[in-house]
Amino acid sequence: MAAAFSNTAPGASGADTAKPGQSAPWPRRKRNQVIRACDWCRKHRVKCDTHSPCSNCAKRGGGCSNESMNATSLPLAHREIERLRQKVLELELELQRERAGGLAGSSSLSPPALSVSSDHGIGLIGDSSRINLWGGIRMSTARSPHKTWYGPSSLFYFISRINAFLDGSLQQRHSADHMLLDSSSRRLDEPAATPEAEEPSQDPRVGGVTKATYLSPTQEEYFLDLFWQSYHTSLFPILDETAFKEHYRSLWTASGNTRKPSALVDIVVAMCMQYGMSMLPAVKQQVFGDHSDAAIAGRWHYRRSQTLLARELESPTVSTLQCHLLSCIYLCCGSFQNMADSACGLAVRAAYMLGLHLNPPQTMPRREREMRKRLWWALYVLDSKIGMKLGRPFLLPHLSSATPSLPGDDLDAALQSGSNFAPLGDNVTWLSFDLQQSKLFQAARTVHTAFYDRSPNANHGQTMWDDQQALASHAEFLGPYMRGLDEWAAGVPVALRTERQGNGAPFSTDDSPLNIEQFAPLWLQRQRLLLELMYHHLCANLYRPFISFSSPTPTSATVAEEAALKCALHAMAVTRITHQVLSTTNILAGWHEAFQLQWNAALTLVGFVLAHPHHVSTADARKAMDQSVAVFDIFSDSFAVAASAAKIMRDLGAKVNFLHQHHQQQQQGQGEATSGSLDEANEAAGQTMMMPGNAKILEDILSMPDISTVSKTWDGTLSRDDLNAASMQDVFNMAFAVDEWSNLDSLWPTMDQVLMPEQYILGL
Repeated sequence: MAAAFSNTAPGASGADTAKPGQSAPWPRRKRNQVIRACDWCRKHRVKCDTHSPCSNCAKRGGGCSNESMNATSLPLAHREIERLRQKVLELELELQRERAGGLAGSSSLSPPALSVSSDHGIGLIGDSSRINLWGGIRMSTARSPHKTWYGPSSLFYFISRINAFLDGSLQQRHSADHMLLDSSSRRLDEPAATPEAEEPSQDPRVGGVTKATYLSPTQEEYFLDLFWQSYHTSLFPILDETAFKEHYRSLWTASGNTRKPSALVDIVVAMCMQYGMSMLPAVKQQVFGDHSDAAIAGRWHYRRSQTLLARELESPTVSTLQCHLLSCIYLCCGSFQNMADSACGLAVRAAYMLGLHLNPPQTMPRREREMRKRLWWALYVLDSKIGMKLGRPFLLPHLSSATPSLPGDDLDAALQSGSNFAPLGDNVTWLSFDLQQSKLFQAARTVHTAFYDRSPNANHGQTMWDDQQALASHAEFLGPYMRGLDEWAAGVPVALRTERQGNGAPFSTDDSPLNIEQFAPLWLQRQRLLLELMYHHLCANLYRPFISFSSPTPTSATVAEEAALKCALHAMAVTRITHQVLSTTNILAGWHEAFQLQWNAALTLVGFVLAHPHHVSTADARKAMDQSVAVFDIFSDSFAVAASAAKIMRDLGAKVNFLHQHHQQQQQGQGEATSGSLDEANEAAGQTMMMPGNAKILEDILSMPDISTVSKTWDGTLSRDDLNAASMQDVFNMAFAVDEWSNLDSLWPTMDQVLMPEQYILGL
């Protein structure tokens, strides 16, 4: 029996074999394996080891080839690459420490350098593995005086660069706030009444100051029907339509007048009220009350949803994750970007708790597997949008090995999705938009991560934009990565492309107008447009760092200037497409994201025109700026914030015209540079603005206050004196009388009130 438990292998002999009655010897220690001996040991045919240098070379005092760490295998190659990478980062950190008061200390636009991870994430303080010399900007973008941080890819950072250039060109100090939209998040900082004056009473025995308007089943059904043709098909298909409608019907009592509370139903109703109110002209919105800013319509539903959602934080479900995702979209459309960022963070943690970051098991029904995949990739797209928009760290990993596969878009997946939309042919269904959107953000995030993880090569307190060689180096680096986006555009199915008139090609930056298919379903038309608009938007943002205000205009085209031109061309494409669609169709009517894309494109064009006043494409970019004003005028019928956007663009247009004439005078030697005021800018812009259709623009510009007066009294907020007569009525008619968002906790209804739907009011 002792031999049965022997540690010797079959066939062993000699001393290694245990004899009967004797205990088994200890197993022989396994000899260290050497993949390849060093050159000296191999030449002399002696045993080598894995030490560096090996033992033989150390004893003889000679050189050993192990010290060079030749990459003789793939694992060794990876280790060598990582070693060199860490060495470079250590040298960069050492160099940064030697520059006392480097880039962050000398630039008013950049905070102290922060270490970042490999996915453009801010690392822990003291982590010396990576350095971020890009910096960022701290701005007060909300009603609070407290500032929040925005990274180099954000529009806010670009606004600060434009503002710094205008300060130097006009020789007057401006606050960057004059280029921030008068959105709901900024307009609610000076309440004109107490919360009790605006908050309607929940007690039926006490009459509230605000007249209560109850949500009837018919009204709620109207708003819910909007969801399936809008957000469900043209943003994220994260709900099962059949299951949702069954759940909704189960909430109604026998009388049909009272609905049980549901966090998911409430947030869907809030989103649809926000979208539905935005489709109505501003005059018609007044029917629903004095506080009718469409961007925050449905706020009562949003609050009740958040109150109910608080119960599910410890034990989240798929419905919990869906609520967090939809809440994030609702807040984004209302311009509450920091609250949206926080909501996205809650969604990410809930997704991890539910295990959505793993591929679902094959034993799970395909309908459920595909829903879990769509939820994860919707969260990936949303996280990528917010991260690139605000310039902040991404919350989800990029192309991780644990990431679930992309959701299916075949006919079987569409049939099991719970929605009934006709197939589009060539195995393209209504779910193909979601798949193509996920692939687009995969490609864009790859470029974004690679670019911003690269050091900007700033020297002695200078920024990348002060060094033409550094700028050109980054442009050459970016070029190959951008091919991924071009390959994505080439691979979009024909059914999801909007054809162009003439010889124009979809997803191109040529000047050809769209050929919108007249009898295609509305959801399909919107899918096609949003794919192209998002592609141009992402391309413009990735090329935007190459718009340099401090470098002189080169005599010949450079790689960096070509990248800046591509940025402008994509921004012009966004403007032309949006203007054509809004002026001829209702496809994008009330679509908040389309407005935000246009606002981003408009300021990008302003930066290009200011930085490249003599470029051959500057005239086209200047025309696109005027076209963006027309777009905002159309949007102002739906959003109060659009009137603010139109005013800002008219103001910037006048300054651009003044500086352009100033440059012409310098070239012709007709005068010296003067600081100038907006009165002079208006006079200089008069010849340009006195064109057919621009009379209103000229009238608004001439009615603006003198910039020197504004700069002396500027306190970081918009005041009545800062608004012209044309926009003041539109903006302040929709302003709230109370800062209800700053005290959400105190204004949320109690749980007892939440569970009393009969006492619940329609919040418009």
